[in-house]
Amino acid sequence: MLEKIDLTRKLSKGEYKARLPYLRERLYDLQKACWSAGIPSVILFEGWDAAGKGTSVKALTRRLEPRGFKLYPIQAPRTYETHVPWLWRFWLKLPNYGEMAILDRSWYGRVLVERVQGLTPEREWRKAYRDIANFERTIADDGYVIIKFWLHISQEEQEQRFKKLEKDPLMAWHVQPEDWEHHRKYDEYLLAVEEMLERTETEWGPWTIVEATDRRWARVKIFETIICRLEEALSQRGVPLPEAPRKAVDLADAAEYDDELPGELEPQAELAAPPSGGSPQE
Repeated sequence: MLEKIDLTRKLSKGEYKARLPYLRERLYDLQKACWSAGIPSVILFEGWDAAGKGTSVKALTRRLEPRGFKLYPIQAPRTYETHVPWLWRFWLKLPNYGEMAILDRSWYGRVLVERVQGLTPEREWRKAYRDIANFERTIADDGYVIIKFWLHISQEEQEQRFKKLEKDPLMAWHVQPEDWEHHRKYDEYLLAVEEMLERTETEWGPWTIVEATDRRWARVKIFETIICRLEEALSQRGVPLPEAPRKAVDLADAAEYDDELPGELEPQAELAAPPSGGSPQE
């Protein structure tokens, strides 16, 4: 499956700067429309270490109304969370109606890192496929829009990004011994990823595979996918779509991200955006 993905896809700097401001404004308008219509959404990011999940989330949330979403970088379960059903901690992160939850990693760790690293017995991670299908179907039936991304890079690209990070004294801390261990097990993870994508691809929770070698291409594809899914959700409920932005915003806002390191690793801490309160303002 993943061997057919074209990882050479790129977007020029000029086209990126021309398209991103419009996409940000469009997503902001759709966020407000979903808020007013009471349509909740869950946007989750999975992918290889150093594929750019964290920086993609940063670009995504730059223009969003902060009271309308919460961000959850997911780490290993805490001790008390291991004494309850494993999906319990994710139920607690579901957004209120009309809001967004953005997850940097997700419940799919159960069938990826926990599987490959032997952290969960085989019987349990195999059962997790059924748990995930039931969980996603339940929230989809309740009106949630589920948007799932897999950010894909090659093993060679991942190695280059790790080495680039390690050469920077300010960024070297991002690369830990376990990251290199995961890198050496790339083929094992690849098998787990392909099984995950095949067994959890559903009508209500489809996967979008993002060619993440070029960060500009990846970000634009992420924006366009979310915009398309939210427009579909609004249309299915008979809600008029907001008018398209009439003009692009300041291009400097898009250019700001162009100098970011493409392979930055995501900090493993669990944070949340400021609590929501009130409707997003015009």
